[in-house]
Amino acid sequence: MEPEIQRRVQRYGWNKAAEFYDISWKDQLKPAQDKVLDMTNLQPGEVVLETSCGTGLVTFRAAKKVGEDGEIVATDLSEEMVEIARNEVQTLNLNNITFHRMDAEELQFDEELFDKAICSLGLMYFPYPLKGLKEMHRLLKPGGTAAVSIWGERKNCGWAGIFPIVDRQVTSDVCPLFFQQGTGNTLQNSFQDAGFKNIEIDRFKVNLNYPDSETALTAAFAGGPVALAYQKFNAETREIVHNEYLKSIEPYQNGQGYKIPGEFVAAKGVK
Repeated sequence: MEPEIQRRVQRYGWNKAAEFYDISWKDQLKPAQDKVLDMTNLQPGEVVLETSCGTGLVTFRAAKKVGEDGEIVATDLSEEMVEIARNEVQTLNLNNITFHRMDAEELQFDEELFDKAICSLGLMYFPYPLKGLKEMHRLLKPGGTAAVSIWGERKNCGWAGIFPIVDRQVTSDVCPLFFQQGTGNTLQNSFQDAGFKNIEIDRFKVNLNYPDSETALTAAFAGGPVALAYQKFNAETREIVHNEYLKSIEPYQNGQGYKIPGEFVAAKGVK
């Protein structure tokens, strides 16, 4: 898929997924978000860049850590995600966050502006992940720390069948190279190629818990990376892909719900 097409697919796909994102993934993604915040060890007064901020699940937590004297500059490619985050921040009475709809591979900020940089579960969607990491490196002050989290290897993610299931119904790959950065030493090599030093990698397994099939289906289709394609499916096609996905996760049934294995990889590096 051409990079510009991939960016449009991601932008409009996450626009479609935005309203379902928190209810589908808030609890499931928390271990990866916790790891990014632990790795960066945000301090009061720091200025922090966040790319792929989504609906602000990490943003708001980071804002509380840096306090009123600090600042979070959060970006995302999806305007719908950014709008949800902007609306939520007003109810939380946080005045140290600014949101921007912006491509993480071409950030419109002056270099060496930030103390820390974070990206939780966004790097997999970049057409050129290395370019996104180089942008983070460019914008960090010397000695600044960047941390990212991504999904791990395909074989360790029990929900991964969603991609071929949807691909059989559309003409192009809905999410090419999704698991590439999480495979082997790829993420560590990317950090090195981006210029980071003192790199630390943490690979860990989790379980994604869903109380019933409806919740699992919403997360997989309406609230995730295949949302754009899913919105175009008619009722018959939706029934087909629903049945195929439920069959793929059948080994992970836990009573009426599901306990689906997953894997995250987190990385930290210093400029």
